[in-house]
Amino acid sequence: MQERVLKVLEFDKVKEQLLEHASSSLGRDKAKQLLPSSDFAEVVKLHEETDEAVKVLRLKGNVPLGGIFDIRPHTKRAVIGGMLNPHELVEAASTIHASRQMKRFIEDIHEETVELPILTDYTGKITVLADLEQNIKIAIDESGEVLDSASEALRSLRHQLRTKEARVRERLESMIRSTNAQKMLSDAIVTIRNDRFVIPVKQEYRGHYGGIIHDQSSSGQTLFIEPQAIVQLNNELQSIRVKEQQEIERILIDLSLQVGESKEELDRIVDVLAELDFMFAKARYSSRIKASKPKMNNEGRLFLIKARHPLISIDEVVANDISLGTDFSTIVITGPNTGGKTVTLKTAGLCTLMAQAGLQIPALDGSELAVFDAIYADIGDEQSIEQSLSTFSSHMVNIVDILSKVDFNSLVLFDELGAGTDPQEGAALAISILDEVYKRGAKVIATTHYPELKAYGYNREGVVNASVEFDVETLSPTYKLLIGIPGRSNAFEISKRLGLSDNVIAIARSHVSADSNQVENMIASLEANRRQAENELEEAHQLLTEAEMLRKDLQKQMATYYDKKDSLQEKAEKKAADIIETAKQEAESIIRELRQLRIEKNAEVKEHELIDARRRLDAAAPQKKMNKTTAKQKEQKDDFKPGDEVKVLTFDQKGHLIERVSETEWQVQIGILKMKADEKDLVYVGREKPVETKPIATIKGRDYHVGLELDLRGERYEDALSKVEKYLDDALLAGYPRVSIIHGKGTGALRQGVQEYLRNHRAVKKIRFGEAGEGGSGVTIAEFK
Repeated sequence: MQERVLKVLEFDKVKEQLLEHASSSLGRDKAKQLLPSSDFAEVVKLHEETDEAVKVLRLKGNVPLGGIFDIRPHTKRAVIGGMLNPHELVEAASTIHASRQMKRFIEDIHEETVELPILTDYTGKITVLADLEQNIKIAIDESGEVLDSASEALRSLRHQLRTKEARVRERLESMIRSTNAQKMLSDAIVTIRNDRFVIPVKQEYRGHYGGIIHDQSSSGQTLFIEPQAIVQLNNELQSIRVKEQQEIERILIDLSLQVGESKEELDRIVDVLAELDFMFAKARYSSRIKASKPKMNNEGRLFLIKARHPLISIDEVVANDISLGTDFSTIVITGPNTGGKTVTLKTAGLCTLMAQAGLQIPALDGSELAVFDAIYADIGDEQSIEQSLSTFSSHMVNIVDILSKVDFNSLVLFDELGAGTDPQEGAALAISILDEVYKRGAKVIATTHYPELKAYGYNREGVVNASVEFDVETLSPTYKLLIGIPGRSNAFEISKRLGLSDNVIAIARSHVSADSNQVENMIASLEANRRQAENELEEAHQLLTEAEMLRKDLQKQMATYYDKKDSLQEKAEKKAADIIETAKQEAESIIRELRQLRIEKNAEVKEHELIDARRRLDAAAPQKKMNKTTAKQKEQKDDFKPGDEVKVLTFDQKGHLIERVSETEWQVQIGILKMKADEKDLVYVGREKPVETKPIATIKGRDYHVGLELDLRGERYEDALSKVEKYLDDALLAGYPRVSIIHGKGTGALRQGVQEYLRNHRAVKKIRFGEAGEGGSGVTIAEFK
C-alpha cells in the first residue's frame, strides 16, 4: 500500500491506538511494523489468529503476558563469551518464566475442550527451560542483587565480610565513645570513604589518631580519617571484597555461558512471545472499539453493517451500512458540503486497510470485506470556491498517478472529485474520470457537490447515487448514509429556517429551472418514503422481538406446568399407594387378632368368615381413581364389540374381547389366557380400524425403524435443532425409553442448544451426559416420560 494512502486514511493513528494494548516492547515493535497485506491466504490466517486471541480474552478476561523482554541482544553477546550483568540475566529468567506460564495457560484452555489450533501450535514451539530459570533465580534476586545462595564460596566470603565489618565498626565506635572524642570529632559517627571505614576528625586534632586522610569537608574544618589502629582491619576487609567481586564475576560468567548454550531456544521463545503479545494486543484493541471479525473475499465485495470510524468516539460516531461490488461497483455520494461525506469515504477505506492488516473492524457481525491489491485515495481538506490553480493541479497530479496504476482489483476513493476549477468543467472531468476507472473494473467511492453527477448515477449501469442525510430542523447533518438517494440542495430550507423572507426565497426558486425543481422534489419524496419505511421496519423488528420473547416465555411456562403436573401426579399416586398399604396392614392386623381370639377363647369363628372379613376390609380400602382419560373412555364406550382392545381392571392387564357369554360377562383373551370378565371391570381402549384397500404407508410404532442415536456433528446450529425435533417425534412413535444425541465437544454452542431444547420438550423426563463408554460430554442421553 502507498505510504500516502496510509497517511491520508489515518492508518498510523490506528496503529498508535493498537500500541497501547501491547504488553511488551516485542508486541509494540510488531505493531509499529504492521502493514496491510494483499495476499488473501495471509489475510485469512491473520484474522484466524486474531479471532483465537479474542476467544481466549472472552473466556478468561486476561492472559499472563507480563515480564517479557527482548533478550536477543543478551543471547547474542552470551554466545560469544560475553558476561551478562545481573539485570540482563534477570530479564532472561523472567522471559523464560513468562513463556512457561503462557504455555501452561494455553494447554489448560485446550484441556477444557476449547479448540485453539493456532495458539497451541505457537506454544508448542516453546522449550521449557526451567533449570536455567531456576539457576538464575537462585543466584540473583529480582532487583539484580547477587544472592549468598549463588555459591558456597560467596556465602563464606559474605560471612567473613560481615564479621570483619562488625569488628571494624566495634573498634571505631569505642574510639568515638572515649572521653576526649567529643572535643576532637566533628560528629560522633562512623562513615565510609573510598570503601573504607573512617571517622570525622576536627582539623586541629588530625595527628591524634594517625592513619590515612581520605577526604575533607568543603570548609576544610573536618577531615575523614582512617585511624592507624584499623588500617590493617580495613585492608583485610578490602581483600575479602575483592575476592567477593571475583566470585560474583565467576557466577555471572557461568550463568552467561548457560544462556549462550540455550541461545536457539531462547530466541525462539522471544519470537513466539512477540507473536502472542501482538495477537492479544489486536484482540484487546478489538474489544476496545467493539469490533468483529469480517468475512474476507477476493472478489471485490464490501458489505459493512453499522460500520463506524474507529478514530471517532463510539458515543459520537454514526454507524452506517455500506455495500459495494455486488449490484454496483461505483458509489457517487452527492450533496452540498455539509459534512459526513468524507467520514463515510474514510470509514470504508480505513476498515478495508484494517481488515487487510488482520485487525477486526468496528462493524457488526456478518460484515464482509475484500482483499484488494491496492487502495488509492485522493482525499484533501474541503476547499472554498476560490481554490487556487496549484491546489487543483496537485489533485490532478495525484489522479493521473492513480489512473496509471488502477486495475480490476483496486479500491479507489475520490473526495470532492473535480473540485477546484470551473463547475461545468469540473463536473465533466469528474464524469470522465469515473468512466475511466469504471472501465478498468475497479471499485470506486466518490464524493462530489456537483449536481450534474446525480444524473450520472442513473445513466450508468453499475453506478449508484448516495447522500448524507441533512436535518433541516436542526440545520445540521445526521451523518447517516443513504444509498440509492442522491443528495439535494438544502439552501432554500436552511435560508427559510434562518429567517430569510418568503418573498426572496420565492424569487430565488423562480430562477431555478423546472427540471431542477422536479428532481429536488423527487429526492425529497424519496427521503420521506425511506424514513417511513425504516420506521415501519424498526417497528416490525420490535414486534418480532417481543413475539419471540413471548413464545420463549410460554415455552418455559408450559415446561414448568408439565413438570409440576407430573410431580403432583407422582405424589398423589404415592400417597394413594401408602393409604392402601396402610389399610392392608391394618386388615392383616385385625385378622391376626381375630384368629388369636378364636384360639384363646374358643370362639366359634369359622375360617371362611375370616376370609370374608378380609375381603370386606380389602373392599373398604381406598381404591386408585381411574384417570380422566380412562373414565371418559368408560363413560363414552359401553357398547363393546368382539375384537375391541380393553383393559381388565381386576388384573390391570390389556386384552381383546372374543365374544359375549352373557348380558354382563365377556370372554377376554389376555396373552395366551382366555377368561371370563364382568363388563363393569372392563375399560375400552381401542378398536382396530378396518383394512383399507389402497396401499398403506409405513406405520410408525414400536416396529418403526429409527436409530437409538442421532449424530449432529458437522451440522449447522439451526439445521441440527430441526433434526432433533423430527428425531424425537420418530423415537417417541417407536416407543424408545431413551435416546442418545451426539453433538460433539467443540465450542459447546451446539451442546448447549440441544440440551436447552430437550429440557423444554414435554416428552423428555430428564437428560444427562454420556458415561465414559457412551461418549462423555460429547453425547447427551435423553430419557422419555
